[in-house]
Amino acid sequence: MKIICIGRNYADHIAELHNEVPTAPVIFLKPETALLQRGQPFFIPEFSKSIHHELELVLRVCKNGRHIEEPFAHTYFDAIGLGIDFTARDLQSELRTKGLPWELAKAFDGSAPISPTFKPVADFADLANINFHLEVNGETRQTGNSGLMLHPFAKIISFVSKYISLKQGDLIFTGTPAGVAAVKMGDQLTGYLEGEKLLELAVK
Repeated sequence: MKIICIGRNYADHIAELHNEVPTAPVIFLKPETALLQRGQPFFIPEFSKSIHHELELVLRVCKNGRHIEEPFAHTYFDAIGLGIDFTARDLQSELRTKGLPWELAKAFDGSAPISPTFKPVADFADLANINFHLEVNGETRQTGNSGLMLHPFAKIISFVSKYISLKQGDLIFTGTPAGVAAVKMGDQLTGYLEGEKLLELAVK
């Protein structure tokens, strides 16, 4: 199982970080050790003073595939959940300045908690109109809709599969909307998908 992540997929998030708009999906990976066990808190790592939350829709891959054409991409995932791409923003900025990869800032242990429940694709009337949001200590911080993605689900799956074979059980984080911010000890993060609470996480 691998975790494939898409960066810079919402224009408002690109703007808030003053990044360039990509012409193709930006891809990075997280290892399986980035997942948190169900019910476990997220512990802020010692190597960063600025860990940001990034709530994302997560696709669950249901069959193997490579070189997948966009018209058939929808058959390669069967459920959608929520995940948080925790990012060591200070370390990421340092790495980018040096022209180095992001992995140390993105792929550290515990950096990819996911919702214990994924909703079947059949539950969604329109995959291009899925609403989700994140509350931090009861206050809404991030609000997103899949229709605002620069690269929709089918484009992501087709693009990734040209370079990396997809396997059943893989997870695809599809990008975060604006509103990312640093977390602190004691924060309670709650993620909602179409108004349903799917993800709860304590920060320690």
